[in-house]
Amino acid sequence: MVSNVQANNAMMRKLVIVACGMFGFGFALVPFYNKICEVAGINNVAKADAVTNTQVDSTRLITMEFDTNLRNGLNWTFRPLEKSVRFHPGELVNVSFEVKNNSDRPVTAQAIPSWAPQVAGRHMKKLDCFCFTQQTLQPGEVRRMPLVFVIENSLPDDVHVVTMSYTFFPVEGRNGSAG
Repeated sequence: MVSNVQANNAMMRKLVIVACGMFGFGFALVPFYNKICEVAGINNVAKADAVTNTQVDSTRLITMEFDTNLRNGLNWTFRPLEKSVRFHPGELVNVSFEVKNNSDRPVTAQAIPSWAPQVAGRHMKKLDCFCFTQQTLQPGEVRRMPLVFVIENSLPDDVHVVTMSYTFFPVEGRNGSAG
């Protein structure tokens, strides 16, 4: 009987140690994941890019077209104030987007950027973007949001049109619900 109690106590200690180890491992994964993403250059939409060469190539013109989307039942209106802009590579470009919360409650969402052709992403440097932070809009609130960027003049010569697309996704668990 005594050996069963001792065996149970030993087993319980091992289980507690394993549970504590798993709990600690779970906490360690977050900074580990963030560091891997930082080193690999992925999932870095939440910070401004560094611009290395600001010389304007006045011999070329690029057309940037804007596309906006909403996902997962997000009850917002989202549009660029200009459908497209023309500029020289290396030139600082400032455009604005407008978003409106059409629901009757506060909603938080995050914009995720994408572009075409894909090669343009390596040459586009966002200095200010609403996509860097989550946006919380009150019921009926309308907000104008900036996008300031530079397309480096190292963009391949055969690229004349770039489509910049932003998709807003609701942030789950914020302000009571997602939509």
